Amino acid sequence: MEKNRLEAFSDGVIAIIITIMVLELKVPHAPGLAGLEPLLPVFLSYLLSFIYVGIYWNNHHHLFHSTRHVTGGILWANLHLLFWLSLFPFTTAWVGENHLVPMPTAVYGFVLLMAAIAYYILQHTIIAQQGRDSLLAKAIGNDWKGKISPLCYFLAIPLAFVSPWISHGLFVFVALIWLVPDRRIERALMKREMD
Repeated sequence: MEKNRLEAFSDGVIAIIITIMVLELKVPHAPGLAGLEPLLPVFLSYLLSFIYVGIYWNNHHHLFHSTRHVTGGILWANLHLLFWLSLFPFTTAWVGENHLVPMPTAVYGFVLLMAAIAYYILQHTIIAQQGRDSLLAKAIGNDWKGKISPLCYFLAIPLAFVSPWISHGLFVFVALIWLVPDRRIERALMKREMD
């Protein structure tokens, strides 16, 4: 099967996720800057989640740029990822409305963990379909970011009940390591085009 419909559907779902998240930013009733102060936690949780959704969208784009055809298994693995990403608006709003409270922070971490696992499953479903010598398999290599991220989320969940600040620090840390562009797939694609 061609991958165009999967990519278009995924892009649409991700765009809707961002739209739903931004709708949680309510316009303040006060006309001055002081009216924005109560919105700061909501805005910060939106900003972090926007960055995460952007990271997933960017990596998803590269993932499917290296993929030639999709199978039913890849379609289901992609839907699995989109399911966990679709929970971002809910957990983002819950964290934003409950400034650093343990349970919303732990649930946010759980959703991040499950999205990371779903991305891993999607990535390996594609590799299984294309083979161990495929462009994607070669580009992924050691994938230290893909290994450290779930570990940080896993640690952040129980730490939310000790210190939500530490959990949020781990969430920010993971976002920062993924903000540095990962050029492995781009380099592999360029090498394939040159050969």
